[in-house]
Amino acid sequence: MAEIFGGHIAAKYMKEVEGVDTVFTLSGGHIENLLDGFNQYGVRLVDVRHEQAAAMMAHGWSIYKNKPGVCLVTAGPGFTNAVSGIANAFLDAAPLVVLCGRHPLRDDNTLALQEINQIDMVKPITKWQATCYDIARIPEYLATAFRQAVTGRPGPVFLELPPDILFVSMDEKNLVFPEKRTHRTRVLPHESELKAAAHLIDNAKKPLFIGGSGVGFSNQDDAFKQFIEKIGFPFALLNNGRGALPDSHALCMNDGGFTAVAAVAPQADVIIAAGIRFSWVMQATKLFPQAKVIRIDIDPAELDNMRTSQVGLAGDCGDIFERLTPLVKKADHSPWIETVKNAYQAMLVTETEQKNTVSDPILPLRLTQQIMTEIGTDAYYISDGGDTSYYGMTGFMSDHRAGVLAPAGSLLGCLGTGIPFAMAAKLANPGKPVILLHGDGSFGMNCMEFDTMVRHNIPVVCVINNDCAWGMIKHSQEMSIGHDRCTCSELELRHYEKIVEELGGYGEFVKKDDDIIPAIKRAVDSGKPACINVITDPTVVSPATAMFYQNLSDF
Repeated sequence: MAEIFGGHIAAKYMKEVEGVDTVFTLSGGHIENLLDGFNQYGVRLVDVRHEQAAAMMAHGWSIYKNKPGVCLVTAGPGFTNAVSGIANAFLDAAPLVVLCGRHPLRDDNTLALQEINQIDMVKPITKWQATCYDIARIPEYLATAFRQAVTGRPGPVFLELPPDILFVSMDEKNLVFPEKRTHRTRVLPHESELKAAAHLIDNAKKPLFIGGSGVGFSNQDDAFKQFIEKIGFPFALLNNGRGALPDSHALCMNDGGFTAVAAVAPQADVIIAAGIRFSWVMQATKLFPQAKVIRIDIDPAELDNMRTSQVGLAGDCGDIFERLTPLVKKADHSPWIETVKNAYQAMLVTETEQKNTVSDPILPLRLTQQIMTEIGTDAYYISDGGDTSYYGMTGFMSDHRAGVLAPAGSLLGCLGTGIPFAMAAKLANPGKPVILLHGDGSFGMNCMEFDTMVRHNIPVVCVINNDCAWGMIKHSQEMSIGHDRCTCSELELRHYEKIVEELGGYGEFVKKDDDIIPAIKRAVDSGKPACINVITDPTVVSPATAMFYQNLSDF
């Protein structure tokens, strides 16, 4: 009789049925047997220094690999440490499978080590949550978890695996694995709705297409390309949808960042909003009160959220594009596109000047320009911080899907995401450069993960935009209460690159413009995880801060 432990059953199922090859984790006694199972079945374990990073890496992995990311955390504080990462994935609609240890079932209500009600705590920030009570049902529960993570609007799921089922064994011949279901149940709009959308599209004079994460997770880039090139709409791809078509595409406005959307949307007469929610970043539709809106979303409840759409199309973005393309006419909006580009370029005159201006101290957008000059578009870029996220989204361009991300700018506004996302990007794309632009404040939140990078040979290049402050907060306080009353927003000069050097990476300190590119070259050539600590102008205020301040001043 061949016995198999519960932890090994879980690992075997995930490897052989779900195709899981990488799990992000931090060790713990309650999950020891599952860790051992992953080792036995050849699943790569990336062990981090804080569970928050494990959840965030799995979140990033789901985007770069377009499949559920998996993180494994231990009970109690391991779980609570991961909560920020789970919440960020929930608001970002990212498919994340969170496996979690638990105090033993037999010890319920005995004040056992790390005994807390994890299920009720995680309910508001997950699509599905459960505790498995039976070793024989581990595969069933895992199958449900992976299915729930990707069904409909993607999102995180949570499965507790108590030691009572992980550390016991059963006869392997009695083990049954559910078959992985690959079918897709499609929600599709009525033909009359598609025709109504086509009519609006064909009669648009000043059109705009705004795509979000739903375009990216749809994974039907060819369908999107055929659709957008037929209708000829200028488009901006935001959030995890960026890169479904390259930033260099003739119809793409991503060279203007969100400024382009802010400049064009108020003038548009027809807007297609696909796979994107009208959040605070979209000013909850205040940007385009007059436009007729065609809304595409996999969640029917989203179609009239914030405002009533002229046409609401429920379904996967790629499926909708496939059905709309034959119904619309081939269009050329070249004169409008020229007007559009002139409009947002006019708003970016100052930023363009900053990119080309050598100054002391260094301007943040000049820093991004120098990085782009050296690295180019065949790379992955991540930015983390308040103002820093804006500079990265505006200053970086990439040829790749999800090639430019600012996970700190998601609905949760969660700082500290940059290093975990950059590690996930490099592991998912080992042959490409991965550049992380980091604020000095947010750098401190997960900087010990450079130890993880060194141990697992993940050569990310991190460039710190160091203004010695929580810049977005500082500048907002200056606008609202005055420079002399800024509180808890100042940081002093710190040699963060020395931390990275001591952890086994490569570090440089930069204060002059001429030293930026040579330092980046040396960092890349080192083949190590690297930190270039660049001192930048602390007086520069980004448009993102102006928006943040405006939101607060509306009270």
